[in-house]
Amino acid sequence: MKSLKIIHVVIFAMLFSALMAQEQSKIPAGIAIAIKTGNAAELSKFMNSTIELLLLSKEDFYKKNSAETILKDFFAEYQVKDFIIRHQGAKNDAQYAIGNLETSKGNFRVYFLLKKVNQELLIQQLRIEPDNGK
Repeated sequence: MKSLKIIHVVIFAMLFSALMAQEQSKIPAGIAIAIKTGNAAELSKFMNSTIELLLLSKEDFYKKNSAETILKDFFAEYQVKDFIIRHQGAKNDAQYAIGNLETSKGNFRVYFLLKKVNQELLIQQLRIEPDNGK
């Protein structure tokens, strides 16, 4: 009977650890909401002061306000129909997510990388690339 209790405690500890690890790799919901609504101003709240932005023909490091302007122009031209995060995870001190963006002018694959800055998860890199169905 005592060994059965020990087994239960071990199983509970393993499940709890797995749940905690999964919870730590959650991307802030506000990011997905901002992309889904095409709200560049809201998305910029989750950006580091400088981010690497890869968007259509633009590929460079931008200050937060410049990145917001570029994204605002993109969302104005490509009205968002839907956005779904397909995969997310964590590696070392970084978290990432990959999603599908459906717009009025085609579909895109979205990738963003976040790192902790002063205890806050902030976007370091954002890629929005045409989804060619590969």
